Amino acid sequence: MKRIFLFLLIGVSFYSCKKKQKQETADNTPENKTPVVASVNYPLHYFAQQIGGDLIETIYPVAENADPAYWQPEVEDVELYQQADIILTNGAGYAKWMKKVSLPESKLVNTSDAFHHQYIESGETITHSHGPGGEHTHKGIANTTWLNFKFALQQAEAVKEALIRKLPNQKQALEANFETLKKELVQLDEQMQSLSSQLEDKNLFGSHPVYQYLAKGYALKIVSEHWEPGQIPSEEQWEAFQHNLHHHPAKIMLWEGEALQETQNTLNDHGVKPVVFNPCGNKPVSGDFISMMKTNIENLERAALQKEVVN
Repeated sequence: MKRIFLFLLIGVSFYSCKKKQKQETADNTPENKTPVVASVNYPLHYFAQQIGGDLIETIYPVAENADPAYWQPEVEDVELYQQADIILTNGAGYAKWMKKVSLPESKLVNTSDAFHHQYIESGETITHSHGPGGEHTHKGIANTTWLNFKFALQQAEAVKEALIRKLPNQKQALEANFETLKKELVQLDEQMQSLSSQLEDKNLFGSHPVYQYLAKGYALKIVSEHWEPGQIPSEEQWEAFQHNLHHHPAKIMLWEGEALQETQNTLNDHGVKPVVFNPCGNKPVSGDFISMMKTNIENLERAALQKEVVN
Protein backbone atom coordinates (compact mmCIF):
# COMPACT_ATOMS: atom_id res chain seq x y z
CA MET A 1 0.00 0.00 0.00
CA LYS A 2 2.79 2.36 0.92
CA ARG A 3 4.53 1.48 -2.36
CA ILE A 4 1.41 2.32 -4.39
CA PHE A 5 1.04 5.62 -2.54
CA LEU A 6 4.70 6.44 -3.21
CA PHE A 7 4.28 5.80 -6.95
CA LEU A 8 1.17 8.00 -7.03
CA LEU A 9 3.02 10.79 -5.20
CA ILE A 10 5.95 10.60 -7.63
CA GLY A 11 3.55 10.61 -10.58
CA VAL A 12 1.69 13.68 -9.36
CA SER A 13 4.96 15.51 -8.66
CA PHE A 14 6.31 14.63 -12.11
CA TYR A 15 3.09 15.84 -13.78
CA SER A 16 3.16 19.11 -11.80
CA CYS A 17 6.79 19.75 -12.72
CA LYS A 18 6.14 19.07 -16.41
CA LYS A 19 3.09 21.34 -16.38
CA LYS A 20 5.07 24.14 -14.71
CA GLN A 21 7.96 23.68 -17.15
CA LYS A 22 5.55 23.78 -20.09
CA GLN A 23 3.94 26.97 -18.74
CA GLU A 24 7.34 28.65 -18.25
CA THR A 25 8.32 27.69 -21.78
CA ALA A 26 5.07 29.13 -23.14
CA ASP A 27 5.59 32.38 -21.24
CA ASN A 28 8.99 32.79 -22.88
CA THR A 29 7.87 32.15 -26.46
CA PRO A 30 8.02 35.05 -28.96
CA GLU A 31 4.21 35.24 -28.89
CA ASN A 32 4.21 36.05 -25.16
CA LYS A 33 7.30 38.23 -25.06
CA THR A 34 6.73 41.95 -24.50
CA PRO A 35 7.60 43.62 -27.83
CA VAL A 36 10.48 46.08 -27.77
CA VAL A 37 9.82 49.19 -29.86
CA ALA A 38 12.70 51.50 -30.84
CA SER A 39 12.13 54.97 -32.33
CA VAL A 40 14.43 57.31 -34.25
CA ASN A 41 12.95 60.49 -32.78
CA TYR A 42 10.95 61.66 -29.81
CA PRO A 43 7.56 62.19 -31.52
CA LEU A 44 7.48 58.54 -32.60
CA HIS A 45 8.72 57.43 -29.18
CA TYR A 46 5.90 59.40 -27.58
CA PHE A 47 3.29 58.00 -29.96
CA ALA A 48 4.46 54.45 -29.22
CA GLN A 49 4.29 55.04 -25.47
CA GLN A 50 0.80 56.51 -25.63
CA ILE A 51 -0.60 53.77 -27.87
CA GLY A 52 1.31 50.77 -26.55
CA GLY A 53 1.34 51.65 -22.87
CA ASP A 54 2.31 48.72 -20.65
CA LEU A 55 1.86 46.29 -23.54
CA ILE A 56 5.25 47.24 -24.99
CA GLU A 57 8.75 48.22 -23.95
CA THR A 58 10.05 51.40 -25.60
CA ILE A 59 13.66 52.37 -26.14
CA TYR A 60 14.99 55.71 -27.33
CA PRO A 61 18.79 55.99 -26.98
CA VAL A 62 19.26 59.39 -28.67
CA ALA A 63 21.37 61.75 -26.55
CA GLU A 64 19.37 64.44 -24.73
CA ASN A 65 21.07 67.42 -26.37
CA ALA A 66 21.31 65.95 -29.87
CA ASP A 67 19.24 66.53 -32.99
CA PRO A 68 17.89 63.03 -33.78
CA ALA A 69 17.91 63.82 -37.50
CA TYR A 70 21.72 64.12 -37.47
CA TRP A 71 22.63 62.14 -34.36
CA GLN A 72 25.47 59.63 -34.74
CA PRO A 73 24.80 56.51 -32.61
CA GLU A 74 27.47 54.49 -30.84
CA VAL A 75 27.85 50.77 -31.59
CA GLU A 76 25.84 49.83 -28.51
CA ASP A 77 23.04 52.16 -29.63
CA VAL A 78 22.85 50.49 -33.03
CA GLU A 79 22.70 47.10 -31.32
CA LEU A 80 19.67 48.25 -29.32
CA TYR A 81 17.86 49.07 -32.56
CA GLN A 82 18.91 45.81 -34.17
CA GLN A 83 17.59 43.80 -31.22
CA ALA A 84 14.23 45.58 -31.10
CA ASP A 85 11.08 43.92 -32.44
CA ILE A 86 9.85 47.09 -34.16
CA ILE A 87 11.92 50.02 -35.42
CA LEU A 88 9.85 53.16 -35.98
CA THR A 89 11.38 55.40 -38.65
CA ASN A 90 10.29 58.86 -39.71
CA GLY A 91 10.96 58.62 -43.44
CA ALA A 92 11.69 61.72 -45.56
CA GLY A 93 15.43 61.12 -45.21
CA TYR A 94 15.33 61.45 -41.42
CA ALA A 95 18.04 59.84 -39.23
CA LYS A 96 20.95 59.80 -41.69
CA TRP A 97 22.78 57.17 -39.65
CA MET A 98 20.35 54.47 -40.77
CA LYS A 99 21.95 54.40 -44.22
CA LYS A 100 25.30 53.44 -42.71
CA VAL A 101 24.23 50.43 -40.64
CA SER A 102 22.47 47.12 -41.19
CA LEU A 103 18.95 46.97 -39.78
CA PRO A 104 16.46 44.11 -40.34
CA GLU A 105 14.04 45.23 -43.06
CA SER A 106 11.24 43.19 -41.52
CA LYS A 107 11.40 45.33 -38.38
CA LEU A 108 11.39 48.74 -40.07
CA VAL A 109 8.18 50.79 -40.10
CA ASN A 110 8.25 53.99 -42.18
CA THR A 111 5.58 56.00 -40.39
CA SER A 112 5.30 58.64 -43.14
CA ASP A 113 4.96 56.22 -46.04
CA ALA A 114 1.22 56.94 -46.39
CA PHE A 115 1.97 60.55 -47.41
CA HIS A 116 5.38 60.12 -49.04
CA HIS A 117 4.01 61.77 -52.19
CA GLN A 118 3.55 64.93 -50.09
CA TYR A 119 7.15 65.18 -48.93
CA ILE A 120 8.51 68.70 -49.33
CA GLU A 121 11.79 69.32 -51.12
CA SER A 122 13.97 71.64 -49.09
CA GLY A 123 15.26 73.27 -52.26
CA GLU A 124 18.58 74.25 -50.72
CA THR A 125 21.96 72.90 -49.68
CA ILE A 126 23.97 74.36 -46.82
CA THR A 127 26.55 72.78 -44.54
CA HIS A 128 26.94 73.94 -40.94
CA SER A 129 27.06 72.55 -37.42
CA HIS A 130 25.12 72.65 -34.19
CA GLY A 131 24.93 70.37 -31.17
CA PRO A 132 27.07 67.27 -30.62
CA GLY A 133 26.11 65.86 -34.03
CA GLY A 134 28.80 68.01 -35.61
CA GLU A 135 28.78 69.44 -39.11
CA HIS A 136 25.88 68.49 -41.32
CA THR A 137 24.08 69.49 -44.50
CA HIS A 138 20.50 70.57 -45.09
CA LYS A 139 19.47 69.39 -48.53
CA GLY A 140 17.00 67.18 -50.31
CA ILE A 141 13.76 66.54 -48.44
CA ALA A 142 12.44 68.41 -45.40
CA ASN A 143 11.84 65.93 -42.60
CA THR A 144 10.05 67.51 -39.62
CA THR A 145 6.83 66.01 -40.97
CA TRP A 146 4.95 65.97 -37.64
CA LEU A 147 4.70 69.79 -37.56
CA ASN A 148 1.76 69.33 -39.88
CA PHE A 149 -0.48 67.75 -37.27
CA LYS A 150 -2.49 65.94 -39.93
CA PHE A 151 0.73 64.15 -40.87
CA ALA A 152 1.51 63.56 -37.19
CA LEU A 153 -1.83 61.79 -36.91
CA GLN A 154 -1.04 59.58 -39.90
CA GLN A 155 2.32 58.71 -38.36
CA ALA A 156 0.62 57.82 -35.07
CA GLU A 157 -1.79 55.61 -37.00
CA ALA A 158 1.14 53.83 -38.65
CA VAL A 159 2.54 53.18 -35.16
CA LYS A 160 -0.81 51.76 -34.07
CA GLU A 161 -1.04 49.43 -37.07
CA ALA A 162 2.51 48.17 -36.46
CA LEU A 163 1.66 47.39 -32.84
CA ILE A 164 -1.55 45.61 -33.80
CA ARG A 165 0.37 43.41 -36.23
CA LYS A 166 2.71 42.47 -33.40
CA LEU A 167 -0.03 42.16 -30.76
CA PRO A 168 -3.23 41.14 -32.59
CA ASN A 169 -4.87 39.94 -29.38
CA GLN A 170 -4.51 43.44 -27.92
CA LYS A 171 -6.14 45.25 -30.83
CA GLN A 172 -9.03 46.63 -28.79
CA ALA A 173 -6.75 48.17 -26.15
CA LEU A 174 -4.39 49.60 -28.77
CA GLU A 175 -7.29 51.10 -30.72
CA ALA A 176 -8.66 52.71 -27.57
CA ASN A 177 -5.29 54.23 -26.67
CA PHE A 178 -4.88 55.50 -30.22
CA GLU A 179 -8.28 57.20 -30.13
CA THR A 180 -7.20 59.17 -27.06
CA LEU A 181 -4.03 60.33 -28.81
CA LYS A 182 -5.96 61.04 -32.00
CA LYS A 183 -8.25 63.49 -30.18
CA GLU A 184 -5.24 65.43 -28.91
CA LEU A 185 -3.59 65.60 -32.34
CA VAL A 186 -6.84 66.65 -34.01
CA GLN A 187 -7.19 69.39 -31.40
CA LEU A 188 -3.68 70.67 -32.18
CA ASP A 189 -4.51 70.70 -35.88
CA GLU A 190 -7.73 72.61 -35.28
CA GLN A 191 -5.94 75.15 -33.08
CA MET A 192 -3.31 75.79 -35.76
CA GLN A 193 -5.94 76.03 -38.48
CA SER A 194 -7.88 78.54 -36.41
CA LEU A 195 -4.79 80.60 -35.63
CA SER A 196 -3.72 80.66 -39.26
CA SER A 197 -7.14 81.87 -40.35
CA GLN A 198 -6.88 84.76 -37.87
CA LEU A 199 -3.44 85.91 -39.01
CA GLU A 200 -3.69 88.94 -41.24
CA ASP A 201 0.04 88.70 -41.95
CA LYS A 202 1.09 85.14 -42.76
CA ASN A 203 4.70 86.16 -43.49
CA LEU A 204 7.11 84.72 -40.93
CA PHE A 205 10.80 84.00 -40.58
CA GLY A 206 12.26 80.76 -39.32
CA SER A 207 15.63 80.79 -37.59
CA HIS A 208 16.30 77.36 -39.12
CA PRO A 209 14.89 75.39 -42.09
CA VAL A 210 12.69 73.07 -40.03
CA TYR A 211 9.24 74.62 -40.44
CA GLN A 212 8.36 73.57 -44.00
CA TYR A 213 5.50 71.23 -43.04
CA LEU A 214 4.13 73.73 -40.54
CA ALA A 215 4.13 76.38 -43.27
CA LYS A 216 2.48 74.29 -45.97
CA GLY A 217 0.03 72.64 -43.60
CA TYR A 218 -1.28 75.94 -42.27
CA ALA A 219 -0.86 78.34 -45.22
CA LEU A 220 2.06 80.26 -43.71
CA LYS A 221 4.86 81.87 -45.69
CA ILE A 222 8.11 81.17 -43.86
CA VAL A 223 11.55 82.25 -45.05
CA SER A 224 14.31 80.41 -43.19
CA GLU A 225 17.67 81.64 -42.00
CA HIS A 226 20.39 79.29 -40.70
CA TRP A 227 20.82 80.58 -37.18
CA GLU A 228 21.32 78.80 -33.86
CA PRO A 229 19.73 79.91 -30.55
CA GLY A 230 23.06 79.82 -28.73
CA GLN A 231 25.05 81.71 -31.36
CA ILE A 232 25.03 85.38 -32.32
CA PRO A 233 24.54 85.79 -36.08
CA SER A 234 27.57 87.09 -37.94
CA GLU A 235 27.65 90.45 -39.69
CA GLU A 236 27.16 88.66 -43.03
CA GLN A 237 24.15 86.80 -41.66
CA TRP A 238 22.57 90.03 -40.45
CA GLU A 239 23.11 91.59 -43.86
CA ALA A 240 21.44 88.61 -45.54
CA PHE A 241 18.56 88.85 -43.08
CA GLN A 242 18.05 92.54 -43.81
CA HIS A 243 17.94 91.72 -47.52
CA ASN A 244 15.35 89.00 -46.90
CA LEU A 245 13.35 91.27 -44.61
CA HIS A 246 13.16 93.89 -47.36
CA HIS A 247 11.72 91.35 -49.82
CA HIS A 248 9.71 89.39 -47.23
CA PRO A 249 8.36 91.81 -44.61
CA ALA A 250 7.54 89.88 -41.43
CA LYS A 251 7.09 90.67 -37.75
CA ILE A 252 7.77 87.25 -36.23
CA MET A 253 10.70 84.82 -36.33
CA LEU A 254 10.20 81.25 -35.12
CA TRP A 255 13.02 79.71 -33.08
CA GLU A 256 13.74 76.12 -32.04
CA GLY A 257 14.86 77.44 -28.65
CA GLU A 258 15.22 80.78 -26.91
CA ALA A 259 17.70 83.03 -28.72
CA LEU A 260 20.49 84.91 -26.95
CA GLN A 261 19.35 88.25 -25.55
CA GLU A 262 21.64 90.20 -27.90
CA THR A 263 20.05 88.48 -30.88
CA GLN A 264 16.57 89.16 -29.53
CA ASN A 265 17.39 92.83 -29.05
CA THR A 266 18.68 93.23 -32.60
CA LEU A 267 15.61 91.48 -34.02
CA ASN A 268 13.37 93.76 -31.98
CA ASP A 269 15.26 96.74 -33.43
CA HIS A 270 14.25 95.46 -36.86
CA GLY A 271 10.63 95.16 -35.77
CA VAL A 272 10.78 91.35 -35.62
CA LYS A 273 9.65 89.45 -32.52
CA PRO A 274 11.47 86.17 -31.69
CA VAL A 275 9.03 83.36 -30.80
CA VAL A 276 9.98 79.88 -29.58
CA PHE A 277 8.29 77.14 -31.62
CA ASN A 278 10.15 74.01 -30.57
CA PRO A 279 9.88 71.24 -33.22
CA CYS A 280 10.32 68.74 -30.38
CA GLY A 281 12.39 66.29 -32.42
CA ASN A 282 14.01 65.29 -29.15
CA LYS A 283 12.54 64.91 -25.69
CA PRO A 284 11.79 68.30 -24.09
CA VAL A 285 13.31 69.28 -20.76
CA SER A 286 9.82 69.33 -19.27
CA GLY A 287 6.41 68.22 -20.43
CA ASP A 288 5.79 66.02 -23.44
CA PHE A 289 5.01 66.24 -27.15
CA ILE A 290 1.42 67.41 -26.74
CA SER A 291 2.14 69.97 -24.02
CA MET A 292 5.09 71.34 -26.00
CA MET A 293 3.00 71.77 -29.14
CA LYS A 294 0.28 73.52 -27.15
CA THR A 295 2.90 75.90 -25.78
CA ASN A 296 4.25 76.51 -29.29
CA ILE A 297 0.81 77.45 -30.58
CA GLU A 298 0.17 79.69 -27.57
CA ASN A 299 3.51 81.44 -28.12
CA LEU A 300 2.71 82.15 -31.76
CA GLU A 301 -0.81 83.27 -30.95
CA ARG A 302 0.34 85.67 -28.25
CA ALA A 303 3.02 87.13 -30.49
CA ALA A 304 0.54 87.63 -33.31
CA LEU A 305 -1.80 89.40 -30.89
CA GLN A 306 1.10 91.47 -29.49
CA LYS A 307 0.78 89.87 -26.05
CA GLU A 308 3.44 88.46 -23.74
CA VAL A 309 5.15 85.36 -25.14
CA VAL A 310 5.72 82.26 -22.98
CA ASN A 311 9.17 80.70 -23.54
